[in-house]
Amino acid sequence: MAQLASPSSPVASRIRVLIVDDNPGFRESLLALLDTDAFEVVSQAEGGEQALLLAAQDPPDVVLMDIRMPSMDGVEATRRLKALNPAIEIVALTGSDDQRQVREMLVAGATGYVLKDSDGDEILNAVLQAATGLGVISPGVTPTVIDELTEALERERHRTHQLEVAQGALLERAARRHELVSRLGHELRTPVTVILGMAQTLASGRVPANQQPGVLARLVDRANNLSRLVQRFEAAVEAGLTEWADVTAVAMEVAEARERVRVDAPPTPVMASLNRTAARRILEELVDNAIAFSPADAEIIVRLALNETTPLVRVIDRGPGVPAEAAERIFGALEQGEQLSTRVHQGAGLGLAIARMSARAMDGDVTLESSGPGGSTFLWTVSGSS
Repeated sequence: MAQLASPSSPVASRIRVLIVDDNPGFRESLLALLDTDAFEVVSQAEGGEQALLLAAQDPPDVVLMDIRMPSMDGVEATRRLKALNPAIEIVALTGSDDQRQVREMLVAGATGYVLKDSDGDEILNAVLQAATGLGVISPGVTPTVIDELTEALERERHRTHQLEVAQGALLERAARRHELVSRLGHELRTPVTVILGMAQTLASGRVPANQQPGVLARLVDRANNLSRLVQRFEAAVEAGLTEWADVTAVAMEVAEARERVRVDAPPTPVMASLNRTAARRILEELVDNAIAFSPADAEIIVRLALNETTPLVRVIDRGPGVPAEAAERIFGALEQGEQLSTRVHQGAGLGLAIARMSARAMDGDVTLESSGPGGSTFLWTVSGSS
């Protein structure tokens, strides 16, 4: 028999072993096999329940565990023993090379798996390796088990990677939503301050009686505008809640509610992961902007296309164009391409800002793709598609 322990071995004392098997004859053969200077059989059990009691009273270093036993099998006994004392190492010892049992024992916490008809040295080596924190699987089952465990590990790694990516996306989206809410709060302070100032002026009694109805009417008008503004902001804030939706269908809904708007789309649905309410708000803001700056009889075109798997939505107007120096400024809150002193188009200058904020909250963007005297094209790049 090969030498199993030496002065330089990591096992400094005899390895304490608990034998668990419902066959008395096989237990006796194991007793004889383990009768060396390297091992000490501290107890024997004929089933899983007895093994739990003995291990609790006198914990062994290693358990030689049969799998097929009445009442409590080796898999359940292994699971409970590891829960009772994780330091106990368990070597499955059975006459079956059933791959399912191998997997179940390893998942339950077994360190090794050896067939009963293995060479005696192989059994002793499995006990020795288990005591030093290593594992041995009988050559009769090793290739298949390793292949299956490798596949399972690869699946788990892939799943872990997917979870990490998903978590990163959620954290990034949460950060964007937080930034969006902070920005919206900042943008709302201006109209709120104006309304509060007008209300305080009325309350002070400094406004002449004949002017009070006019001031009150302006106050009500500002409050109504603020209410509508808040509703528009709500769509931007909720843009992070997405679903699988047809962008073409959203464009058709927007066009049906407005005259002079034509949708030019592929014959097949243009699908994307987006918030449908926010998507409609983006298109409404872009289309309303196009209508406001185009001649009364001009047609507004909403054109959909696919760049590989990314939906592209273009809103084309027939307006006077946006000056180059204002190409980015028009996306700022309370901004318009026209200077205040020469402005002829009414509005708060928030439509494009809300459209861009909503698009970016869904990992997309809204940009001014082109502009000139014959009109402008605004591009909504829809991200989050598969």
